[in-house]
Amino acid sequence: MSRRITRRTSQIITAVALTAATASAALLSAPAAPAATRPALPAHSSAADPGLLSDVRISDHFDLAAGQTPENIALLPDGTADVTFAAGRQVARITPRGETRVLATLPAPADGGVRTPVLGFPLTTGIVHAPDGATYVLYATGGADLTGLWRLTPGRAPERVAALPADGLPNGLALDRRSGRLYITDSVLGAIWTVPLSGGRPTAWSTAPELASTGFLGANGAKVHDGALWVSNLDKGTLLRIPIRHGNRAGAPQVKATGLAGIDDFAFTGRGTEVLAALNGPNKVVRIQPDGTGTTVLDAGDGLQNPTSVALRGKEVYVLSAAYTTAEDPNLLRARLHRHR
Repeated sequence: MSRRITRRTSQIITAVALTAATASAALLSAPAAPAATRPALPAHSSAADPGLLSDVRISDHFDLAAGQTPENIALLPDGTADVTFAAGRQVARITPRGETRVLATLPAPADGGVRTPVLGFPLTTGIVHAPDGATYVLYATGGADLTGLWRLTPGRAPERVAALPADGLPNGLALDRRSGRLYITDSVLGAIWTVPLSGGRPTAWSTAPELASTGFLGANGAKVHDGALWVSNLDKGTLLRIPIRHGNRAGAPQVKATGLAGIDDFAFTGRGTEVLAALNGPNKVVRIQPDGTGTTVLDAGDGLQNPTSVALRGKEVYVLSAAYTTAEDPNLLRARLHRHR
């Protein structure tokens, strides 16, 4: 992998590092979470939750100089993984053999994306696969002409199917397969939008105060699980459960875990509401149990470089690292989950 960092990529890393440092300082100075819900996170994965993961290895390395900062991941049944490269405006496919192929590059904004809120550069974020084979991704540019939900269909150019507010930052993307609706977190506006797979005008599904930021990024990762939308809030370090009520109405957010400084995306392990979550700034992946307590299962010693997202295929765990602040070796880590412990 090339170690040379271009001026543009360096500017991006610097911008993210500065804003992340501000957010981390805010979290550290915030009041402590109640002891009953604050996860106890040991310093090293080997001593924190021994035996949960095995065969931990870095399977793929990406090119930081080319803007290959992996942000989100969607797994396919055949063993391939599609990822968004935030700084590269790209969607790429990673084969089981470790080959990386760019599927699409989204259009560059005329002004270079300098109006993109908080970060000042255009970025691709959330990604999901639909049952019909289409891939949906989110794109933030600070401009009304490009910001929104995009659909990628094999053999066709990417098309925007839903416009989102230019002053927001669409980030997490989740699909409710039962209703055919997509849910989109906005990390700057503190909102969740919903739109059908066919596209159209988004509806504000929730603007609850629990989604708001405290100066950097609020509502972040999103997953539909057991009749509810689960959402992380990076600034507040919380994991929320929002019931999906009859008629697609949002219930009141329930705080399921706190004390998760820098929480980004997450995934359910298949054991009830147990979650593996990426903590970006702290450079950890934590296991969050149904009672809200947590333990570290991966850290920098395992090769993490600012982890951004987690996904599972059966017992296989995938963790993306974007190296936003470490500026070293963006990568894909793989491991095997032992469910029965």
